[in-house]
Amino acid sequence: MFASTEDLSKKLAATGYFIDAVMTQVVYLAIRLQKPILLEGPAGSGKTQLAISVAAAAGTHVERLQCYRGVTEEKAIGRFDEGLQRLYLEFSRGQHEHWQTVQANLRGRDFFRPGPLMRALECERSCVLLIDELDKVDEGFEAMLLEALSAWQLSIPEFGTVKAKTIPFVVLTSNEERRLGDPIRRRSLYVRVEHPAPEREAEIIASRTPQAKEEFHREMAGIALSFRNYSLEKPPSVSEMIDFANALQLLGTDHVTAEQRDVLLPFLAKTEKDRRHLLLREGFKSLLDDGARFAKSLALPGGLAS
Repeated sequence: MFASTEDLSKKLAATGYFIDAVMTQVVYLAIRLQKPILLEGPAGSGKTQLAISVAAAAGTHVERLQCYRGVTEEKAIGRFDEGLQRLYLEFSRGQHEHWQTVQANLRGRDFFRPGPLMRALECERSCVLLIDELDKVDEGFEAMLLEALSAWQLSIPEFGTVKAKTIPFVVLTSNEERRLGDPIRRRSLYVRVEHPAPEREAEIIASRTPQAKEEFHREMAGIALSFRNYSLEKPPSVSEMIDFANALQLLGTDHVTAEQRDVLLPFLAKTEKDRRHLLLREGFKSLLDDGARFAKSLALPGGLAS
């Protein structure tokens, strides 16, 4: 996908996704060694966006398996299309001597509709396979993934083993609702992901609001740090801070004031408890003041707005 770490870093930056030199090397090695990368950390810290940005940088697509409680192997691997099977029975009525022949045809690959795991392995050109929020599923489902992530194949009882045409770059994410098992960890390169440092967040916001001034990017990064240091149920994610910055630009302002609180709360307070905290007399203003102090201390060499 990428010729070098420098090539990866340059192409990721062009998508608006910035990571440090160490993380760039880890991602590059994971791609070259055909190893899954496991990103673990708080929600909203940019784990999912890495997969999306790598795909964009490589000029390929993402096959996404969104995990949730109760997700089935059928959802991940695929299932037989019963409607197409019924249509085949009607069409082929009287054309076969043996029921066994009909059964064999019905259980063939042509009637199987692949899920994201199989689609990723059957791609003619390497894609990015995102297995998102793996911590939401149980150990049994996690174990089912091991064959695909180590042998790069899937065993389908009805028609045999499906081997990978190309090896995808696999990104596993976890918000740590439960501890993932050791087998999946052994097969992956593990990276702990936190919210970006304020300097890095200012750089990210600058890439999405290039027309704004450096002081604005500093202020946004300072506010993000201030809100995350506060006892919120749902601290703002990087993507939410980008939305917040874009909203201010649409309002025609490059500075946040306490008077804008009610209009801006929907961007930063995502639970009723958080909203009540920020509606306290000095709650919102004090966080803005803290953010301003943080912004002044940021060490940002060069102009981000250039």
